[in-house]
Amino acid sequence: MRLKITLFLLLFAQLAFAQTIIVLGIAQDGGFPHIGCQNECLKAHKNPNLSKYVSSLALIDEENKQWWLFDATPNMDKQLQLFRDITDEQYPYLPDGIFLTHAHIGHYTGLMFLGREALGVKEMKVYALPKMIDFLKTNGPWSQLVDLDNIDLFTLSENSAIQISDNLEVEAFTVPHRDEFSETAGFRINQKDKSTLFIPDIDKWSKWDQSIVELLRDPSINHAFLDASFYKEGELPNRAMSEVPHPFVTETIALFENEPRSIKNKIVFIHFNHTNPLLFDQRTKIQLLKKGYSIAEQGKTYK
Repeated sequence: MRLKITLFLLLFAQLAFAQTIIVLGIAQDGGFPHIGCQNECLKAHKNPNLSKYVSSLALIDEENKQWWLFDATPNMDKQLQLFRDITDEQYPYLPDGIFLTHAHIGHYTGLMFLGREALGVKEMKVYALPKMIDFLKTNGPWSQLVDLDNIDLFTLSENSAIQISDNLEVEAFTVPHRDEFSETAGFRINQKDKSTLFIPDIDKWSKWDQSIVELLRDPSINHAFLDASFYKEGELPNRAMSEVPHPFVTETIALFENEPRSIKNKIVFIHFNHTNPLLFDQRTKIQLLKKGYSIAEQGKTYK
């Protein structure tokens, strides 16, 4: 009997201190409703409950009561409060650090809230790959955050994991994207025998020097938050979609068509453009879910 209790307590401890991910936003850089959008966005303008923040994740170490933010979005002020509400104020208001993917507006401009015009924080840890770090150091107004010690920059090495707590490590890798101002990072979050991928932006899977299919065959990966900016070709009226390349959801589905459901179940689509029907069309959502894939939900917790 005592052995059973001990085993139960060990199992409970493993569950209680597991890596936890909370989705704080699911939209593309412009958010939802999107500026200038006069179609489905109008419903979200009239009903704030339909609005969605820009894609971001919170990573929690439950044992040590620490948490980290992945991407500093223009909605960061609201996302910090969303995190506080979801976790019932069990964690500090500010994260222990912020990991940035790249220098497109939806992924780093939330750093503005850390400056003297807003919170005026001291030495917030900001992690990024070398070109992103250099961009922040050498371009205003971000350089002022550095000069005033609002942010403390930590340069990540590609494909090299860093330990951020007793239980968690984070590895950055590069993916092909429109790298006008910085490289683009994806992240692998590791905790003991399981990992989570975060790739909110990539041009096309075929341009990457890795196979996303092979990567998800790794049994240690339990969730993969993947770029779903556009659902299919022709989604942007009067604009060549090659100007803003992303893997269409239909392309990702085709890649994984012959994979078992256990692999498809790992994929959580995120970073939806305001034109993507997965944001607002129930029939499209149901069809995707029936295939075994998931759709990121703002405020949802993933273990």
